[in-house]
Amino acid sequence: MRQTLRRSCAACARAKHSCDLRTPRCSRCIKRRVPCVYANEPLTAVPEIMALRLGSLDPFDSYPQTRLRRDHVQRLIHSFLNKIAFQYYPLDLSAVSNPFLISWWPLALGDPALFHVSLQTACLDEELLAQKGFGTSELLMADSVALLRRRVEDATLAVQDATMNSVITLATIEFGKGNVEISKMHVDGVKRLVDMRGGINAVRQTSPLTARMVSWVSMLIMCRPQFSTQDDVGIGDGIPPIPEWQLDGDPPGLYDTDSIDIDDRVKSVLTRLRRVFGRAQHTPLTSTRLHDLTCFVVHRLLSAETPSPLTECVRHALILTMLTAQGPTYYSHGVMLDMILARFKENMGRLGPTRGTVGVWLVATGAVASAGTAHHRWFMERERAGSWDDAFARIRSLLWAETLLSRDVFRAHWEAVG
Repeated sequence: MRQTLRRSCAACARAKHSCDLRTPRCSRCIKRRVPCVYANEPLTAVPEIMALRLGSLDPFDSYPQTRLRRDHVQRLIHSFLNKIAFQYYPLDLSAVSNPFLISWWPLALGDPALFHVSLQTACLDEELLAQKGFGTSELLMADSVALLRRRVEDATLAVQDATMNSVITLATIEFGKGNVEISKMHVDGVKRLVDMRGGINAVRQTSPLTARMVSWVSMLIMCRPQFSTQDDVGIGDGIPPIPEWQLDGDPPGLYDTDSIDIDDRVKSVLTRLRRVFGRAQHTPLTSTRLHDLTCFVVHRLLSAETPSPLTECVRHALILTMLTAQGPTYYSHGVMLDMILARFKENMGRLGPTRGTVGVWLVATGAVASAGTAHHRWFMERERAGSWDDAFARIRSLLWAETLLSRDVFRAHWEAVG
């Protein structure tokens, strides 16, 4: 029998859906969070053409020089452009608009420090797969640090995007390797650079990718906000809200949130999110707009700690809702997620039995957000009252992002314990 020439992945083929042939997983499978299996190796003409256009396979070696062999550098460049860029920024899986390709990479080609740091991310990925040590990435790390020291000593170069991008990426690399104190040192360093630029919002005005990455990654590493937020109408030097945050009118939903006895700061976030999610049913948020909303909301809520168990439960559930809707960006939020889940459990224990609409929403949110963690069993063992249809009606009446959250996932967790 003649071998099939099908290039699309099995999931797209079954659904008769166009497949973009991205490896190791196509865009559709990433969004749907399903396995992506190819019957045949996808054609690589489009990525290769994109790589050539961006200068990755440069016969004149016009990129910054390194101590690595030319063929090794070429391989790492190809990996960064075709794999790492999309892992770092899954918010945009298009090769013609992903900011790591159209903004970050051209900057790296002209900056030795950022170029070395970028190669290092691809090298670590390569070495983790090979499981033969980290010799090359350590060499790149030494050179990256040396190059960065020279930049930081120059006040003009210190505040440039390339410097900030390099420092926050080194923080991420060190954090991933378990070198937490070194990672935090890099975070402190990039915060000083942001201050020198006039604050995180000033950075955002000229360099959105840098501002997004610095604010989000620094929070993941430190497990607490490193920058303030603007107020609800967008005044201040901190992280700004998205335009939808300023929507007026009664939020959709049948549940009267005024009846929840919680801190006004947390209640305000809940009310505004109901408005934003209500609008998103008709005009869905883009992935980048969702990330900006998540960054703003999580920063705002992490700074709103109170002594009230109910307020704390709602506060943590709102953070978990945003993390669930967005998913990992730039770097896994697993460490911070574990911290939030632990505090959520503690306050739910202090709160006692959770019934009614708020209780159903809290339990369901915790069960879904904790999937794959050591906390999952605890949430799954919480008392379930009523059918899924009744539970979902309650969840939807309080807070539900119809276009962002999977109803099937929530249902599966609700019904798993019968």
